[in-house]
Amino acid sequence: MSSGSRERTAAHLRELLETEGDAVAGNTRGFNRGRYDSVAKLDDYDGLKAEAREIKEDAIERLPELIESVTGAVEDNGGTVYVADDAADANAYIAEVCADRDADRLVKSKSMTSEEIEVNDRLDERGVDVVETDLGEWVLQVADEAPSHIVAPAIHKSREGIAELFNERFDPDEPLETAEELTAFARDRLGELIEGADVGMTGANFVTADSGTLALVTSEGNARKTVTAPDTHVAVAGVEKIVPSVEDLQPFIELIGRSGTGQDITSYISLLTPPMNSPTVGFDDPETPITDGETDRDFHLVLIDNGRMAMRDDDELRETLYCIRCSACSNACANFQSVGGHAFGGETYSGGIATGWEAGIEGLDTAAEFNDLCTGCSRCTEACPVNIDIPWINTVVRDRINSGTDVNAEFLVDGLTPDAEGDGGGPGLQKRLFGNFETLAKLGSAFAPVSNWVANSTPAGYLLERVAGVDRRREFPAFRRTTLREWHAERGSDADDPEREVVLYPDPYTNYMLVDRGKAAVRLLEALDVAVTIPDVPGSGRAPLSQGMIDTATATAREVSEALGPYVDDGGDVVVIEPSDLAMFRGEYERLLPGSEFEPLAENSYEIVEYVYGLLANGADADALSDGGGESVAYHSHCQQRTLGLAEYTRAVLEECGYDVTTTDVECCGMAGSFGYKRQYYDLSMDVGENLGDQLRAADADRVVASGTSCTDQIGDLLGADPLHPVELLAPEG
Repeated sequence: MSSGSRERTAAHLRELLETEGDAVAGNTRGFNRGRYDSVAKLDDYDGLKAEAREIKEDAIERLPELIESVTGAVEDNGGTVYVADDAADANAYIAEVCADRDADRLVKSKSMTSEEIEVNDRLDERGVDVVETDLGEWVLQVADEAPSHIVAPAIHKSREGIAELFNERFDPDEPLETAEELTAFARDRLGELIEGADVGMTGANFVTADSGTLALVTSEGNARKTVTAPDTHVAVAGVEKIVPSVEDLQPFIELIGRSGTGQDITSYISLLTPPMNSPTVGFDDPETPITDGETDRDFHLVLIDNGRMAMRDDDELRETLYCIRCSACSNACANFQSVGGHAFGGETYSGGIATGWEAGIEGLDTAAEFNDLCTGCSRCTEACPVNIDIPWINTVVRDRINSGTDVNAEFLVDGLTPDAEGDGGGPGLQKRLFGNFETLAKLGSAFAPVSNWVANSTPAGYLLERVAGVDRRREFPAFRRTTLREWHAERGSDADDPEREVVLYPDPYTNYMLVDRGKAAVRLLEALDVAVTIPDVPGSGRAPLSQGMIDTATATAREVSEALGPYVDDGGDVVVIEPSDLAMFRGEYERLLPGSEFEPLAENSYEIVEYVYGLLANGADADALSDGGGESVAYHSHCQQRTLGLAEYTRAVLEECGYDVTTTDVECCGMAGSFGYKRQYYDLSMDVGENLGDQLRAADADRVVASGTSCTDQIGDLLGADPLHPVELLAPEG
């Protein structure tokens, strides 16, 4: 990405933050809080998610067979099934149906698949008036805007903005102001348009192969009106929407509303097996009972491939097809909460899962426009009701985008970066710089303190910003001439009578810069009678993986496994200070290493305060640690630490040591590793972080504590004072 491209991206994000940010943030965060509250009421939330995933895995595996099955079921019911190769094919068929009906108007309920194929524009070109009947979609149709959210398409619009739009466009007798007035106006106007429609179109949340039943999950009654008022119904659905049977719908019905908007159950759950025998409504003859109307109905199910079967054959993108379009990944994402789908989205789809959809349907160029907004924080993984590994899909797509990138000014990092990955070139300079952070850290440490003066000097700041897009408003942590490994090798172990031995994993930040944090970790473990070894081992591969450099991350993972394997084989435990590295060991390494290497490391690695909690629970003496004496602490846990379910261990240990702890509920600080250092994302990073800053200021605690390096860096910038890592608070004085 060139300097000009970075500036354009930054300007676009700033505009969205100013114009749509408040509305998007209020709605998505509300949905996300609702999800937490709603799923907490389920007896077996994880079991439901596992069941839903199993059904989707089976359905996608048997997809050709299920397409045949649903075709037979619909035809037996008297309907027609058309399997469209792509958008043009689908639109041509739908236009033919409208022509056969001599249709002047088609009314639609909300359907992302119809957005994908752009059916509105194609029908309009053929003289068919297309009317959206979902309130949000209709607002956007009137405004001539694209959706910004999979479930709530007008989430970026305020009530005041909609009122201004309606008053300007429709010039009502009395100006519209309240939500009730706006809704009533839309209901009456859309009701008239539905009455005069010739064809109704819906999507389908699910299609059952056994009976041809459509499941429509909506918050409004417009879908039912769209189906029942006209005598012709066209349903469009991606082939991935098929599930084997009606019985398979149960876990999805339980999960989809809770995951998307926090509703225990969505307002309207409609199961339709068309063509139905119910008569059409005779609006021109209100005296005649509805049961006396015509029952001759026409139904067309248009199943759309449009790249899906190729995605099914792609081992890395296949999981995308498990998506049930609930939007949980969007609502849980800190970046999406700030800028919405008009930035974090492509031609049709938005949010975390959008990268997979857009790469598979539109191509890598479209996915590349927003892929980097996924920071890999992993919050969406926990939120997804079918357990899709969304960050991995984003990483894979980023890797594929990199392989087609034209690398400029490569000489600036010649010798510091691995060879270009893939056949098409390699990651750009900015990604190479951050992906090879460990190499830079080694050099910075070797030449400290001169390197610190150079790195934070004004000329270097301007050069790095201009050439590599490193925002000069960020200050780099100081490199240390003596590394943590060198200090420990000279000092040796200081445990008096060790009952256990552990390997303390020296991540690059701790080893080369935040050495005092590493020393505190050593003292903390030794105070609990644990002997510490610090081996010579490379970074976990998190840095290159975050930039989509999968080959480099894989090679690094192998080196880590080879270095730590002997300790693990001898029964040793690996203790990690940085939660993102533990997430690599317990998560991503499963994708990068053989099971024989991944499993022992995953099973014997621990976050440091998690490990301390285990020691205290098994008899270690908390009096050996720092005494809080009732001092108040505001604690922010790292996002991947939350995903791993470890945040409560830190709180529990701090409280056992006498600290009065308040925990923030903000899920991301906004820094996300290198993300907040990138020029084009600085303003977004700080906007995300300000939500955390507000909570920490309101807590007015004696101490601020955070568990991740990214978090401490960001909080330092937000508050103007560096917070502590928990080990620095808990460790006895050295």
